[in-house]
Amino acid sequence: MNKTHTITELELIATDIRSSIIHSLELAGSGHSAGPLGLADIFTALYFDVLKHDPKNPDWEERDILLLSNGHCVPVRYASMAHSGYFDKSELTTLRKFGSRLQGHPERTKLPGLENTSGPLGSGLSQACGTALAMRMNQQNHRWVYCVMGDGELNEGNIWEAAMLAGKEKLHNIIGIIDRNNIQIDGPTEVVMPLEDLQAKWESFGWHVILIDGNNIESVIDACAMAKAVVEKPVMIIAYTIPGKGVDFMEYDFHWHGMPPNHEQAKIALHEIRTLKGKIRGEHE
Repeated sequence: MNKTHTITELELIATDIRSSIIHSLELAGSGHSAGPLGLADIFTALYFDVLKHDPKNPDWEERDILLLSNGHCVPVRYASMAHSGYFDKSELTTLRKFGSRLQGHPERTKLPGLENTSGPLGSGLSQACGTALAMRMNQQNHRWVYCVMGDGELNEGNIWEAAMLAGKEKLHNIIGIIDRNNIQIDGPTEVVMPLEDLQAKWESFGWHVILIDGNNIESVIDACAMAKAVVEKPVMIIAYTIPGKGVDFMEYDFHWHGMPPNHEQAKIALHEIRTLKGKIRGEHE
C-alpha cells in the first residue's frame, strides 16, 4: 500500500471516510454511529500508512493482519476498505441489506480482506493470540497482528484470558488498540463497569502500554511504529477518542452508540463533517 500521504492528506481521507459512514448508516436505517466516527482517524492511519497490505491481493501471504473485535463498529472498516481500493465505494450503500457482503457485523467469508468474523464481543484478542502464535511457529517475524477493541467490551472475561496468554507467551507481534471513548450502549463506561486504572491493568498482565490521542493521525502512526520497537512484550495502545467525532450532536452522547441518523440528521452531519464544523466555507455560503 502506498505510504506517501502527508498528514493533511490523511486527514482529508478520514473526512471522506466519515462522510461514507454517515451515508451508509442513513441508507441502512440501522447500525452504530458513534464508534465508527470516532475510529475514523485510527482506521485511516492503519489502512493508508501503517498496515502492510495489498487491496488488489487481499490474501497476500506477507500481509499484516487486522482484527476488529468490536464488530459493531465495522462501518468504519468497510469505508476504509472501499476508499483504499478493496471494492468500489458504491457498494457501501448496501450496508446491512439482505444479501449484501457488508453485514452489520463482519463475516470473514463474505468479503475478501476481512480477517475475522466478530459478533459476540470479547473474542478478537483471543483470535489475535492464535494468529500471533501461528506466525511465531512459521517464523514470520516480519508480520504483525493488529487488534482493535472497544473499551466497553473490556467487561468481557475472554479479553483478560487472552491478555494473560499474550503476556505469558510474550507475543510482541500483537499490537492491540483500545478505542477508549468512554461510552457503551447503556451509558458511560465508568458508570456501567469502571475500567480505570486501565493502563495499570494491562501492565499487570505483562503488556507494554502506550497512551495516545486516537483522533490525531500522526500520533496513531507514531504509536504503531513505537510498538514495533518493543521486542519483549505485547503492546496495547490506549487511544482516547471522541465518540461521534466530527458531528456536534453526536459527540460524547452514548445514545448514538447504536443508532443511525435519519435523513435530516444525516444532512446536518454531512455538512458538519465536510466543512469541519463550519471552519471551511464555500464561496456561496
